[in-house]
Amino acid sequence: MVALLGAIRNASAYRCVTAFPTRGLKTSRPFCANANVYDAPKTARKRTITKKQYPDLPKACLQADGCAAEPLGEWRGGLEPKAVADDFTQVKNRENTATMHKSLEKRRARKRKSADQEGVATDKLPPEPEQPRNRLATEILDNLSKFPHCILLTRVGQFYESYFDQAKEVSRLLNIKLTQRTWDGQRIWMCGFPLMHLDKYLKILVQHQKRFIALCEEFPRLPQGGSKDGFDRRVVRVVTPGTLIDEPFLNAYENNYLLAIADSKMPVGESTGTHSAELGLAWIDVSTGEFFTKSISLDGLRDELVRIGPREVVIDEDSMSDELHPVRKIMTEEDCFASYFSHAHHLPPLALDLTAADGPGADDVTSHLTQYQGPAGTALTTLEVGAITLLTGFLRANLLDHMPQLSSPSRETTGGRMQIDAHTIKALEIREGINDGLSGSLLSAVKRTVTSSGTRLLSRWLCSPSTSLSEINARQSLVAFFHTRTYLREDIAQALADLEDATRIIQKFLLGRGQPSDLSAIRSAINTWNLVKNRIELEKTMEDRDHGCTKEVEWSSIDALINDMHDLGQLSRMLESSLPVSGGSNSTAPGEGMDPHDNNMPGIMPPFSPRSINTQPSFGETNWSIHPSFSEKLTTLHAKLVELMIRREQLERQLQFDYDAPSLTLRSSPGYGMHIHIARGKRDSAKLNASSLFVPISQNNSTNVYLHKDWSQLGAEIVDTTTAIYAAEREAFDTLRNEAISH
Repeated sequence: MVALLGAIRNASAYRCVTAFPTRGLKTSRPFCANANVYDAPKTARKRTITKKQYPDLPKACLQADGCAAEPLGEWRGGLEPKAVADDFTQVKNRENTATMHKSLEKRRARKRKSADQEGVATDKLPPEPEQPRNRLATEILDNLSKFPHCILLTRVGQFYESYFDQAKEVSRLLNIKLTQRTWDGQRIWMCGFPLMHLDKYLKILVQHQKRFIALCEEFPRLPQGGSKDGFDRRVVRVVTPGTLIDEPFLNAYENNYLLAIADSKMPVGESTGTHSAELGLAWIDVSTGEFFTKSISLDGLRDELVRIGPREVVIDEDSMSDELHPVRKIMTEEDCFASYFSHAHHLPPLALDLTAADGPGADDVTSHLTQYQGPAGTALTTLEVGAITLLTGFLRANLLDHMPQLSSPSRETTGGRMQIDAHTIKALEIREGINDGLSGSLLSAVKRTVTSSGTRLLSRWLCSPSTSLSEINARQSLVAFFHTRTYLREDIAQALADLEDATRIIQKFLLGRGQPSDLSAIRSAINTWNLVKNRIELEKTMEDRDHGCTKEVEWSSIDALINDMHDLGQLSRMLESSLPVSGGSNSTAPGEGMDPHDNNMPGIMPPFSPRSINTQPSFGETNWSIHPSFSEKLTTLHAKLVELMIRREQLERQLQFDYDAPSLTLRSSPGYGMHIHIARGKRDSAKLNASSLFVPISQNNSTNVYLHKDWSQLGAEIVDTTTAIYAAEREAFDTLRNEAISH
């Protein structure tokens, strides 16, 4: 046994033959402890390549048994005729087809009979779902049918909302959320935004996207009932790029002109000739009331469009409907925003004085000089009257409730002014730089004005310089006058720096809009004008004292301007006595002791703000808009309010003393109405809980709230009196606004 084991151990040192099942081969390799017995030997295989000639290739396909297969028949592209069925099969197929046609005809006959009985055609599409029939949906659908060319924004509470298919477009343009609501079992698209964001989104829709926006406001059905009796909604205005009034995004240093063009109904082919067709122009800045008219030829239209720079151009839809019309071609080339309006609206004509004075224009200095003696006025041409009719019709169709009282237009003539063509205005960068902005333009280089109205006048002067010798001398005389008097120039510039745009404020009054703050601005403007007038008179007195005389040549132009200023002393005194001091408060203090955070008096409407309807001022409102001494009615109401507030203070002190509750206060809030508030509930509520005069309505760890009959009655009287004061102030504001317009 030992000998056998030794023989095996010795044999392991020699080469042994081992069979491995690797890739179906048997191999032998030396055995060692570190060797991988599964590694295949790395031997290179030789590739065998056999070459044969074409004649030596097989001539037939061999089958599995080694025999040659039969060759395929001739290929015809799959067009071989189908095998013909036997007679029995053909007869059965014809019978089945006939049976199928008979069954189909019977079904069609039954459908036609049923449709005839019901009176419904089978080839019509299914009817569209009915529109919602609630009151709000009916009003919206009615307004959409009246203003199909506009985006309708409907006032609903403190939001402006858009509905139906328009909501998708509004949501996309304004990048606001699109949602749905259920009306009469139907899902309706809608979107909206808060009331405070109206100006922000109007700028996007009107100025950037060039859309017409119909503003639909809500009005209480019963003024005394408020929102309890519901609202009636109607469109009060259509906002377009050329009919902006007092929007915050309106550029104060540029005119926002709306231009109307009337032609002589010339054929389209006539424009290819001499370009001598006559046109009538009429343009107005609704925000300032500046109204002009002019007659031109067709070849001068391009120059006038660049000089005037209208934000919107109105053309007659009936006479200029053809895209090849020369007026439309020029407007397209100048990138003017066009609106089409038809006289088919049959609006009654406005009562305008269709005469215009020939002589210095409204922008000329000589128009304010007493030395000018011109003709009384001449009648406007037929084309100018047509342009005015088109312009006023468009204004009335869009401004609706805000249609202003238009003054007589000022006629512009070609005489006395340099006619600068469109290419020159653009090439010289007179009004706009190369990047369509004020920067880099001639206007920005020479602008030293301190008021917005002065900047607008300077822009018009640069685009249409005067060639009248008297006008040029008058302007140079004024420039020389202020150039030699540095201190006077600086004093006047400082006085005018804080002056608001009185022209646009008065136009706002003409449109039936405005706030009491606008009356304060008019008062400040009158005071500034008087200050400037007194400063110039003081300068003249000082020169007369220092030099013994004044040079009439230097003072003639400035004296003429000062003498042309109307006497507004009566209006100034009325405003001074009617308006409280800015930032001050009246003697009444109805809010003393009230909650300064969330306690609003129910039912009180804010004064004069058309965009803040249904919002409620604080119970402690003390900054009244009109002085109590304006009228006897206001004086009586303020005296009554003072008496009520004294009674309120006495009641509060009496309750604190009787019920040993120092933290007791009389308050008002929308949730609780007139209530009594206890700030230290655990300490001061014992006697109130034991009394039947106090009804607990709320309680927490620190405060208690009660109802009290006496305070509820007294608070209701305070609310009624405060509401009456706001109504009386509204009447006083209308009176003062009309007085400012008359001056």
